Amino acid sequence: MNKTPNKYFSEMRERAMRMVLDNQGQQESRLSATLSIASKVGCAPQALNEWIRKADVDTGRVQRR
Repeated sequence: MNKTPNKYFSEMRERAMRMVLDNQGQQESRLSATLSIASKVGCAPQALNEWIRKADVDTGRVQRR
């Protein structure tokens, strides 16, 4: 089984999240930015959205519901 090294995955995830947050002002919404970036980095939009939501809660940008 060919596994992606965890460090690579972590770096790709962080980069993808930064790209969404940096580009959401140029898109209609965060969802539009997420869909665009997910297709570019090769991950599922739902996964990228969940990573961003978790980071928002972890950093205190939004409160958990």
